[in-house]
Amino acid sequence: MYKNDLNVTGTLVWYYYICPREVWLMARKLVPDQDNANVDLGRFIAENTYERDKKEISVGHIKLDIMRQEKGRLVVGEVKKSSKYEKSATMQLAFYLHELKEIGIEAEGELMFPKEKKKVQVRLTQELIEEIDKTKREILRIVYQEIPQLPKKINFCRNCAYSEFCWS
Repeated sequence: MYKNDLNVTGTLVWYYYICPREVWLMARKLVPDQDNANVDLGRFIAENTYERDKKEISVGHIKLDIMRQEKGRLVVGEVKKSSKYEKSATMQLAFYLHELKEIGIEAEGELMFPKEKKKVQVRLTQELIEEIDKTKREILRIVYQEIPQLPKKINFCRNCAYSEFCWS
């Protein structure tokens, strides 16, 4: 893999905060179990919620779940099935806001957890920008390793669609 082969994506940022091994697997296009119940649930929620908003908007190498104009401002939404991994979701959304800002688009973010009927506002602060920049460097470091980190049992493993890659 060469340095120009990869753009850091929001999905890689999401997984970085959960499991760096998944970052390595995903960056190499190793597809998780598509029959995993959590993958199916996530797909269902994405397709059947917030139907009035524009969905799956591609901007360069990023893909936004939702985008809408609200009171003269652009709002980017990230839909998740649970707030259990709110830190990961926050950083994924902050990454999108930062990438948009880099190309001259100012936006605000909103995490959306439809099953919980919960929304969390995310604004790009200098602190988040610095953390995103550090995270992007760390993701690239992980991705360009020859082999993935050894698997490490964490709470996320129980529902992980990559579990066969780690525990078979």
